[in-house]
Amino acid sequence: MENGGDAKWRFGAANPAVQASGRQSLRALVTRVFDCVDRSDLRPVAPLGHGDPSAFACFRTAAAAEEAVSAAVLSGKHNRYSSAGGVPDARSAVAAYLSRELPYELSTGDVFLTAGCNHAIEIMMAVLASPGANVLVPRPGYPMYEARAALCGLEFRRFDLLPEKEWEVDLDGVEALADENTVAMVIVNPNNPCGCVYSYDHLAKIAETARKLGIMVISDEVYDHCAFGSKPFVPMGVLGEIAPVVTIGGISKRWMVPGWRLGWIAATDPKGVLRDKNSIMSYCAISVDAVTFVQGALPQILANTDKAFFEKAMEVMREAAEICYRKVEGIECITCPHKPEGSMFVMVKLDLSCLDGIADDVDFCTKVAREESVVICPGSGLGMKNWLRITFAVDPGLLEDGMERVKSFCQRHGKAKELK
Repeated sequence: MENGGDAKWRFGAANPAVQASGRQSLRALVTRVFDCVDRSDLRPVAPLGHGDPSAFACFRTAAAAEEAVSAAVLSGKHNRYSSAGGVPDARSAVAAYLSRELPYELSTGDVFLTAGCNHAIEIMMAVLASPGANVLVPRPGYPMYEARAALCGLEFRRFDLLPEKEWEVDLDGVEALADENTVAMVIVNPNNPCGCVYSYDHLAKIAETARKLGIMVISDEVYDHCAFGSKPFVPMGVLGEIAPVVTIGGISKRWMVPGWRLGWIAATDPKGVLRDKNSIMSYCAISVDAVTFVQGALPQILANTDKAFFEKAMEVMREAAEICYRKVEGIECITCPHKPEGSMFVMVKLDLSCLDGIADDVDFCTKVAREESVVICPGSGLGMKNWLRITFAVDPGLLEDGMERVKSFCQRHGKAKELK
C-alpha cells in the first residue's frame, strides 16, 4: 500500500505465531456458537459452553471474600503498583494456604501471583520456550496451553487421556512422545474438560514417569477441591520429592470469582531441582500484575472463608452434575464414559450415526444454539472431534431445562428407526 510518498507502509502483515495461537482459542469457538443463538427466542439462553458459575445466585462467592475486597479498597492502602511477582504478604498467604496439604513448607519465594490462571499459563509456556524445547499436553485438554506454546514458538505434543479408564493419563503414550528436548508435561486435576479427579496412586505414577524422563510436571489445580465424587482432591505437590512440580492455581473457581483475575504459580519442589524460578520472576517484571487491591484482600480471603461456604458450593455442584449425567443418559445420540466427579465439566461422545443432517460436533453445537438457545462447547476445540464438553455449573433449573432442549433437538434430528 502506497502512503502518498516514496515509501510503502511497512506494517500490516499478519503475525503467523498469533494466527497459529488464535486457532487454539476456545473462547473464539464458544463465541461463534453463541452468535448462532436466535435472538427472537424468548427462552433464556442455557450457557453450557463455558465455566463461569458466578452469574448464578446459587454460586455467589463467600461473604468473607466480598468483605475482604471491600475493606481492601476502602483502606486506601492498595492503590499502588504491585511488586513483581506479587505483594509479599499475599504471596506468603498463598504459600501458607498450599502448605497445609503438603509434607513440607513453601516459602514466599516459591509463589508468584498472576492476573488469573491464564496469565500463569502464559508465563510458564514463555519461560520453557528455549530453542528446540517441547512440552506434553493432554488431549482432550485446556487449549490455552497450546495457544500460548504456539505464540512463543514452543512445540507441544498431545498425549491421550483414556475415557475407558476414567480419563487417566496414557503414561505409555507420554513416554513414547518424550525425547531429549521434552521439558515438561501438563496435567489438569480436577480435570477440565473431563470432570475426573485423579487418585493418589495415579498421580504417583505420573510423578514416577516424569522422574524417569527428567521432566517437570505442571499441575493445573485451578479447580482444587472442586471434587464431589468418591475421590478426594490430592495436590500433585505432595509428590514433589519424586519429580519437581509447578502448581498453577487461583481463587477463580473455588471462590467462584473468575473476574477478580487472581492466580498463582507455586514451585512445589522440595529438592530444589527447578532452575526456572528466576526466569519466572524475570517474566513477571515485564508483564501485567494481579489487581493490587485483590492481592491486598487475599490473606483475609484465604483465612476467613468458612468451611460451610465450600460445602454448600460443592453440594450445589454435585446436584448439578447428577442432573447433567441423568439427562445425558436419556439422550440416545450422546454417551458419557465417566460420571463427573470434579471441576465443572463433563465430556460426552456424539454418535452422528443416530442423527440426520449433522456433519460434526461443531455443526451439532451451532444448530442446537440456533434452534434451542443452548450453548455447548464442541469437542474439536479441545482436541476431540465429535465429542462435546458440557458445563453443569449453572443454575440447576436452567441446566435441567437446557438438557431437555438438547434432548428435543436430538429427537427432532434423529434418524427414523427401521421397522422390523
